[in-house]
Amino acid sequence: MTSPRSRVSRRIGSIAESATLAVDSAAKAMKAAGEDVIGFGAGEPDFPTPEHIVDAAVEAARDPKFHRYSPAAGLPQLREAVAAKTQRDSHYPAEAANTLITNGGKQAVYNTFAALLDPGDEVLLPAPYWTTYPESIALAGGRAVDVFAGPEQGYLVTVDQLEQALTERTKVLVFVSPSNPTGAVYPPEQVREIGRWAAERGLWVVTDEIYENLTYSEDAPFTSIASVPGLQDQVVILNGVAKTYAMTGWRVGWMVGPTDIIKAAANLQSHATSNVANVSQMAALAAITGPQDAVQEMKAAFDRRRQVIVEELNAVSGFSCPTPEGAFYAYVDVRGALGRPVEGVTPETSAELAEVILKNAQVAVVPGEAFGPSGFLRLSYALGDDDLLKGVRRIQDLLGTS
Repeated sequence: MTSPRSRVSRRIGSIAESATLAVDSAAKAMKAAGEDVIGFGAGEPDFPTPEHIVDAAVEAARDPKFHRYSPAAGLPQLREAVAAKTQRDSHYPAEAANTLITNGGKQAVYNTFAALLDPGDEVLLPAPYWTTYPESIALAGGRAVDVFAGPEQGYLVTVDQLEQALTERTKVLVFVSPSNPTGAVYPPEQVREIGRWAAERGLWVVTDEIYENLTYSEDAPFTSIASVPGLQDQVVILNGVAKTYAMTGWRVGWMVGPTDIIKAAANLQSHATSNVANVSQMAALAAITGPQDAVQEMKAAFDRRRQVIVEELNAVSGFSCPTPEGAFYAYVDVRGALGRPVEGVTPETSAELAEVILKNAQVAVVPGEAFGPSGFLRLSYALGDDDLLKGVRRIQDLLGTS
């Protein structure tokens, strides 16, 4: 007698739920039940989408030509605008044929690894990493090789670390600056050094530039690794409108790279989802070609919150929080808070500590296990000023101050 088959395929059954979305969902469910929960989980700006972008979407929704299928790779005018923007900001020689418009940044991540990887190919993945990268790599048949950089080195991996992790099966390096979850920004010279190393080793570089507009120091400007000479034919740039323009719900991302990779990914997308919603594409066009005043206003608010959250987190007993130089996350080393009794429980991991904080302080944070090793917590400061301060003060009240 044959054994019964699993109802879910092994490939899909092995994929973990998004930890950040799970935390956000838990917090929202508790709020819906009437609990006063403050959520630091989701990386989602609390601002409304700028009005001129919404107006462009309304106008597009009224135009019958946008009520029909459009090219799977994206509206031509948006592909051209993304190419021009990428030339300007990433110094990468892009044309419309080098771009693919995707259903959010996550589809760009999935498409890219699906287009690049064969079973058994290895991907160097600097850790801490965004929780979706290893799952997308696994879905494509690849194997993520973690390269961990802790707070003592500013959460920045070195060429020596990458070289030690290199094997004959290594095909891709993932490079993210500014970083989710740490907020770390690589200095220009270190970007160039890593880029030159990847070019010399013949590796593909997948660079996620979704937080390019969110850097806060002249000493740590955004620098695209795609601009490094010798990498142009072996780099894929991932980006989108979600974080810069408060458009997480509009679901528009893109990938930019060599035409053969873009064509292969577009073929995949033509069977998976076809075109991104036309109304959302026209909103994205207005975002990247229209006035940028709202971007600077949001950035100023994030900068203010960044300074507040770092000061308040460093006051928590056992917490150590480096100052993030980009994105809108604080990545806290909480190893000094583990192994101590809290409300009758002694958390030994950051996952257990996050549970204690949610249960006793009604504050939702994401544990380091979602991004690599235990011992850390990620808190997004893309939430209102009042909630931010109230939430961190609750953690102080629960764990004590130093």
